[in-house]
Amino acid sequence: MSRTSDDGRRTPARPIAITCGDPAGIGPDLLLGMSEHFPDAPLVVIGDAFVLADRARLLGLDVTLSDWHPGDELTTDTLPVWHTPAGAVVVPGEPATATAKGTVNMLTRAAQGCLDGTFSAMVTAPVAKNIICEGGYPAFTGHTEFLAEQAGVDQVVMMLTAAPGGRALRVALATTHLPLSEVAAAITPDGLTRTLTILRNDLTGKYRIPEPRILVLGLNPHAGEGGHLGREELDVIIPTLERLRGEGMQLTGPLPADTAFQPHLLEQHDAVLAMYHDQGLPVLKYAGFGEAINITLGLPFIRTSVDHGTAFELAGTGKAKAGSLVAATRLALNLATPQDAQHD
Repeated sequence: MSRTSDDGRRTPARPIAITCGDPAGIGPDLLLGMSEHFPDAPLVVIGDAFVLADRARLLGLDVTLSDWHPGDELTTDTLPVWHTPAGAVVVPGEPATATAKGTVNMLTRAAQGCLDGTFSAMVTAPVAKNIICEGGYPAFTGHTEFLAEQAGVDQVVMMLTAAPGGRALRVALATTHLPLSEVAAAITPDGLTRTLTILRNDLTGKYRIPEPRILVLGLNPHAGEGGHLGREELDVIIPTLERLRGEGMQLTGPLPADTAFQPHLLEQHDAVLAMYHDQGLPVLKYAGFGEAINITLGLPFIRTSVDHGTAFELAGTGKAKAGSLVAATRLALNLATPQDAQHD
């Protein structure tokens, strides 16, 4: 089911949840500033309504907030907010560990709402991992891992996407928030198989790409140089790719990371799989920082996010740019509307 907006566009029948992120960061600023981009879209903000109202006054924004709870009708002339208390007095630019519980409650509401059918997707503004960890949740390593736990899935895949020059560049990760010293041991045949399977399945199911082509990077310089610069390619990556090709996956690689991001190679593939966080994401963020999107693959619901952090120094100044959040929201709307789904 979907519904039609005033300008004739199809939108999801169920609302999309947008979480505010750390209340002392730029999340509230971005949410208030981007509402004008989606005047008819079914969006619900999850966060502290008083923080949002205070931030709107500070920024001089004329935004009317309305109280919303699951089951309520959405209005097009206000910004619906599912009030989730921050847990402490919030000062823009001054993060406080006392808000950690409120932030976790906010994420839990959005995730559980996606799981129970209240929401058709969720979009997340940035949080500060250290604030959440120091505020009583030491195991919190990021949205990606938290949402996997909420959904009860063993593995998810972090993928960022941008559209420099109008063509989608998608970079997924075989490992996410790990110290570099632990990456090589985390590249295993089973883990790589699960990652590539999730990536292939979501490119097909969520992005509507019938036979996705995936370019896989090596782990070591020069993709191991035949074993002279590391054996992970010979022992793990190449055998795994050969087996998956035999099962029908369209895979190229492993290729050296320093030469893989060439236009003619990217044009032949739908996504790139990097072995670790800082191998693939610097290239993507250089190409489209401020407009890129983070999407979690492998969840039983759609989750997109911004490509940047909390930027506490910009909170309440009016200088924060909403481009990435607008792009993440637009992608969530597209993916959650099957009959109108578009490639990002």
